Amino acid sequence: MAYCGKCGSQVPEGAPFCPQCGAQVGVAPPPPVAISPAGTSGLQENVAGLLSYLLGWLTGIIFLLIDKRPFVRFHAAQSIVVFGALTIIRIILSFAFLGGGVIGYSIWGLLSTLIWVLGLILWIVLMVMAYQGKMFEVPIAAPIAKNIAGSVRV
Repeated sequence: MAYCGKCGSQVPEGAPFCPQCGAQVGVAPPPPVAISPAGTSGLQENVAGLLSYLLGWLTGIIFLLIDKRPFVRFHAAQSIVVFGALTIIRIILSFAFLGGGVIGYSIWGLLSTLIWVLGLILWIVLMVMAYQGKMFEVPIAAPIAKNIAGSVRV
């Protein structure tokens, strides 16, 4: 036998309303509406931190602009610094070695592959660490990222 949530009297099984007070029985209240605070992306901090790395420096810029939480801003700024630097290094290497014939192409191909592998490893590690809620700092990039993100308190 069920009981009315409003008056506490017994309600027969399957009855849609309480026979005493007429309250509707067996209907769950609607879930509360979650409103994201101003200056956030509406995502959990760890998910927003992970997504800051998803497309490298591009998503870093997006999350730096739309999310004001320090954890997310740090990861967004670190994404910009790390993957922006790797992109710039690859561009510089292409100009430096591509005019050098076969040896130049070989050196460029080797260095470009090493940078790509480094970028892939960093991409995976940084996304995992951000998702775990950790402030993993890449040695040279982290101080620059902290300056870009502003004062970070976690």
